[in-house]
Amino acid sequence: MKKSVVAVTSAMLIVGGSLAGYADAGQAAEPKVLRMNMNSNPPTVDPGIAEDSTSGAVTRAIFEGLTRVGKDGKIHEAAAESYTVSADGKTYTFKIRPSKWSNGDPVTAHDFEYAWKRALNPETASTYAYQMYYLKGAEAYNKGTRKAEDVGVKAIDAQTLVVELTSPTPFFTELTAFYTYYPANKKVVEANKHWANDPKTIVSNGPFQIETWKPEQQLILTKNQNYWDKASVKLDEIHFSMITDEVVALTMFENGDLDWVGAPLSSLPIDIGNVLKEPVIVNTQAIAGTYFYRFNTEQALFNNAKIRKAFAYALDRQMMIESLWINSLPATSFVPPSMALNEDGYFKDNDAETAKKLLQEGMKEAGISKLPPVTLYYNNSEGNRIVAEVIQLQWKNNLGVDVQLENSEWKKFLEGVDQGKYQIARAGWLADFNDPINFLEMFKDKDGGHNDTGWENPQYKELLNQSAKEQDPQKRKAILAKAEQILMDEMPIMPIYYYSQNWLQSKKVDGVVMDGLGMIDFKYADIKP
Repeated sequence: MKKSVVAVTSAMLIVGGSLAGYADAGQAAEPKVLRMNMNSNPPTVDPGIAEDSTSGAVTRAIFEGLTRVGKDGKIHEAAAESYTVSADGKTYTFKIRPSKWSNGDPVTAHDFEYAWKRALNPETASTYAYQMYYLKGAEAYNKGTRKAEDVGVKAIDAQTLVVELTSPTPFFTELTAFYTYYPANKKVVEANKHWANDPKTIVSNGPFQIETWKPEQQLILTKNQNYWDKASVKLDEIHFSMITDEVVALTMFENGDLDWVGAPLSSLPIDIGNVLKEPVIVNTQAIAGTYFYRFNTEQALFNNAKIRKAFAYALDRQMMIESLWINSLPATSFVPPSMALNEDGYFKDNDAETAKKLLQEGMKEAGISKLPPVTLYYNNSEGNRIVAEVIQLQWKNNLGVDVQLENSEWKKFLEGVDQGKYQIARAGWLADFNDPINFLEMFKDKDGGHNDTGWENPQYKELLNQSAKEQDPQKRKAILAKAEQILMDEMPIMPIYYYSQNWLQSKKVDGVVMDGLGMIDFKYADIKP
């Protein structure tokens, strides 16, 4: 069955048309409920430890940082009503607007200072702690060599937050819109270490709050009546189903039981054209993200760079994309096109001959004549499974390697990767802000929160350090390009394709903000009659 596709390539997309009309006089307005599917349970809604896109989407709905991405795709004041920046670009002073937590407590500058230092505290084990290394003293505190009071964030009073940075950071107000920088209610957090697991104890400061949470079944958000800008929030509720079977979710959409199916919280069946009963419009948006595989460089076989490169070069990415109807581009660099450092990439797609040569050289260096068993680990998703099966076949055909596939549900998968219990693992990265450093800094430190490859390179680290001090944009770009060259030469990760998001939505849905980083925001969402 033929499908219709509408391509959307703008940096930010507001889904829908005009705002909903008013209820007829004398009639009570029907509650406005958006029904969506997420194909995995959010591991957490604690901003300090959230690390995945599902947790991030829910956390973004129920919390709010100093700044927020608006309907126009630009950064606007949010929990902060204003801010000033010093002449040297290293000191920010935020004025916190009068607002309340969902339990009625006032939101203060102290909540931000507490939350940021909590995320940096080594005992919190936040995988996103490095995202705060732009703060003076933050890295040293996170690594245990300085104290919390040495970190460059201080609540001068309830409404004033002063932030000191190590160097000018032009994208800092983009960072303050990211969930690791959200506030936390100290009284709530310290009263119960499991506060973020139960709707009865979850206290938030954003447009919505959690009403019901049945893991692996359903998550219901309701409008937060204590939110400072509640007049802008049109939805009364958001109902998230947790259906892992993409065909079942698509059928529910066709039957009118879901208003939205697909990205960014679930996937559409790869063979959607054969599943749909009637032609529909598939919304597509290119985003700043890369689908890739990690190698565990601390395990035998993949502790050899030539073997890692052999596996990477042996893939025919273009064929895979075309055969699987993935509306994307093959990735021959880690940094995506929207912020590319080398538009030509760093290696050739489908270079099987070079791959075979590298494999033989790598095996000789490793002192082996036969490859040990190889396992590819991925999280449950029909799309991930099919991609893994195609890659498994390509490795067999191009390298003569037998690869076993292993999968698990999302939370268990994340734990396995974090603990290094894999050889090759599926991964994906969507930009938190639109700058190449957001991709490259992941692999700066062996023990970095999102590295999980065991790889570290002193020259790579030094180049990233140099880039932080370089104020000339072109010189900085050249430094980062050298760093990415090292990453691709040593190949601790294997880029596969650049992300695009594909979804179906009801005509009733209006105002959902989808930005060019792949993030979704429900603050301005509406359901039309």
